Amino acid sequence: MDRTQRGLLAGIIAATLIALAVVIVTLAVGGRADPPRLRAATSNLDGAWRFRIGDDLRWANANTDDRGWETMDLSAPPGSHDADVGLPGYVGGWMSHGHPGYRGYAWYRRMVTVPSGNRAWDLLGPTAVDDGYELYWNGARLGGSGRLGAAPRVVGTRPMLFALPADAPGTRGVLAIRTYMQPGNDASADGGGMHIAPLLAPRPESHALYRVQWWRTIAGYIVDLIEPIAMFALAGLGLMFRRRSSHPGFLALAGIALVLSALKRLENPTYAWTDLLSLPAYVWWMNALLAPLGMAAWALAWNRWCPRAWRTIDVAALALAVAGVAGGAMHVTALTHVSRLGLLALLVLIAMRMVRDGPMRVTALATMAWVLIAQFPDELSAIGIPGIWFPLGIGVSRTQYAYAVAIPLLAVLIVRTLSSNRMQRWPAALPGAPVRR
Repeated sequence: MDRTQRGLLAGIIAATLIALAVVIVTLAVGGRADPPRLRAATSNLDGAWRFRIGDDLRWANANTDDRGWETMDLSAPPGSHDADVGLPGYVGGWMSHGHPGYRGYAWYRRMVTVPSGNRAWDLLGPTAVDDGYELYWNGARLGGSGRLGAAPRVVGTRPMLFALPADAPGTRGVLAIRTYMQPGNDASADGGGMHIAPLLAPRPESHALYRVQWWRTIAGYIVDLIEPIAMFALAGLGLMFRRRSSHPGFLALAGIALVLSALKRLENPTYAWTDLLSLPAYVWWMNALLAPLGMAAWALAWNRWCPRAWRTIDVAALALAVAGVAGGAMHVTALTHVSRLGLLALLVLIAMRMVRDGPMRVTALATMAWVLIAQFPDELSAIGIPGIWFPLGIGVSRTQYAYAVAIPLLAVLIVRTLSSNRMQRWPAALPGAPVRR
């Protein structure tokens, strides 16, 4: 390798170590338990709640007779957490409490006593709800996640803070929570409604606990922010050096695949941290559009790693991508499965070709293997491979681990394709580039 290639590799190693440090620090901060001082001042509103499926805004009123409602216990077992981020205090939803398969509206109600004194009090909303909610105090709406009503729009549930009325201290009021689960989306056997009980806390402890909750939420999706940034940078690197590479076609299509993969990963923090994506839009973009197009782009790219790309593979990959998009748009699961398994078969065929006559076999096949692990999570979960682990108390998925390995490997692969003779024509202003005299 010449000086420019060595400089690029050094930069890749440095960037990888910096990204790793940022992720580890964020996971460590977000994964810490709530400070005992804050929890001592807080009332966890778990235990028995009145529960009823259906919807009637009059159920928010303090004088509503809820004696005939069901009772649902929101007390979480010690050490319980959700299976995604690692949010503590997780309990099963209404599907595991006598309402399997139900989607739509349901209400929770309970009496809450606010301690007396001259301090202001806040409610910290539930941080895990399927899929949206509104919170009412004695019939007055305090706010919620998403928009409910005639045309509901549900978004990612995140930490929220609601101020109780100034006259609440020293009184006993009714807290009612209206929840809504979006029909038509996949749900786990314990899905539906509220999974983590809200909290009652005085100020300023409530604001400090709110920041702790946000740190946990940020940590839960920090990898899905850092890795797409690295993917965009890697796509730019490939575009910058494409004309100086021995595999220009591979770099061009790998750049497209990286951009599509980055957009797919970015959906997670976008949905979890903002209101920009509704749940149906999130599902559409991730599963119906970006997933099949991304897998097809990877197939087209790796097909060009071999000395001669097979046109039949290109045609098949594009046809399967169209089938995947159509299956996702029309909610035809069989068509989606055919698309995914067909693209997987094409990638295995390409790997067999690479074993036989592909250049840089070990690095290329290792990179491709980690990309495949990242691209086919459902298939791996179906054969019993765990999909998520909780280092430092925060969930990190198998896909995130796979990209953490695949991205640096792909960067190394790109640098190794650069021709020393072609690199000599690179402008001398590039740091580390050889200077022609």
